[in-house]
Amino acid sequence: MIYVIAELTLKPGTTDKAVAQARKAVAETNKENGCIFYQMHLNIGDPTRLVVVERWESREALSRHMETPHLKAWREAGKEFVAARKIEIIAPEKVEVL
Repeated sequence: MIYVIAELTLKPGTTDKAVAQARKAVAETNKENGCIFYQMHLNIGDPTRLVVVERWESREALSRHMETPHLKAWREAGKEFVAARKIEIIAPEKVEVL
């Protein structure tokens, strides 16, 4: 089992659009085989900070997720509103920072 923590910094004034797009990806991702949970959280003190917390059965399930149409659509849409991102993959044997 692995966890993923994705921290996104949004461009000012794009929060509503980013959240609307993210909700689509979250809904589809939660239907994927191997996805235990996939949750999005908006920082209430800083509307330019979006955090996604994920739990996957395996690294292979996460790799399949990276190739899904809904994640590709999210990444493409994100070009408009994501200023920066930090992604950590947490497995029992190591933490991988992307």
